[in-house]
Amino acid sequence: MGRGKIEIKKIENVSTRQVTFSKRRARLLKKAHELFVLCDAEVGIIVFSNTGRLYEFSSSRYGWNWKLTPCVS
Repeated sequence: MGRGKIEIKKIENVSTRQVTFSKRRARLLKKAHELFVLCDAEVGIIVFSNTGRLYEFSSSRYGWNWKLTPCVS
């Protein structure tokens, strides 16, 4: 018996949303690192928080090998 599915929708409570973001960000970066180590894959992840703070992971020894350009929606 597994876990039930959760409904994907915005978390309205600000502190709960921040805690969830922090935990999921950490798991995402850990999974990216595991993919790099186990499969010898080049992995790059960029995550921005709702406050605009940048979190990133790059498996390359040379850092980011491509130019990042801001996107405007």
